[in-house]
Amino acid sequence: MIRVVVVDDDFMVARVHSGYVARTPGFEVVGVAHTGADALRAVRELQPDLVLLDVYLPDLDGIGVLRELRARGDEAVDIIVITAATDVDTVRGAMRGGVLHYLIKPFTYDALRDQLARFAALHTKLNQLAEAGQADVDQVFGARSPRTPALPKGLTTQTAGLVERVLRERPEGVSASECADLTRLARVSARRYLEHFVTAGKADVHLEYGGAGRPKRRYVWLG
Repeated sequence: MIRVVVVDDDFMVARVHSGYVARTPGFEVVGVAHTGADALRAVRELQPDLVLLDVYLPDLDGIGVLRELRARGDEAVDIIVITAATDVDTVRGAMRGGVLHYLIKPFTYDALRDQLARFAALHTKLNQLAEAGQADVDQVFGARSPRTPALPKGLTTQTAGLVERVLRERPEGVSASECADLTRLARVSARRYLEHFVTAGKADVHLEYGGAGRPKRRYVWLG
């Protein structure tokens, strides 16, 4: 089992995120912290494999926690930042601290599950290697990078998550019109999100021919 510490100043949010981790096979929550000091103590005492780290904490903020962990030699623990902070300085600080990923609140369970699955694959890969060749290194560092590029201007994370859920729940695929009906978006907006996932390599599109007129584009989640 991959041992996880959840850090968030909001008790209810910490409970939700802990629930997300608990329902993901291969992961267990071994500790929850609501302050920076408690987070540092939990990592020292529990020796987790992974920390889900909030930035807005009442004492030492998450980037400060990250710097303290690295300064005292806690290189064995990996970090995924989970926060509402969107300022560039915070993102840059997280990158310099070597975090695996940066999830902006609010996010869906699917978004966190994808990152946990990626971490599990990375964890397994490294544990199996005695030494790494270039192909192994490329695979490891590829797993550290997010697969989905930034959303184009005008698209939002929340709505992208809604469209993603529709795609995941319908393995047979959906058309832009069907997606619009299910999400209550305008058809043109639904299609923009669907095409974004195709561009990102997260979905595929098939043409359905039948009757007169143009073929229908059906989008299928690849995940």
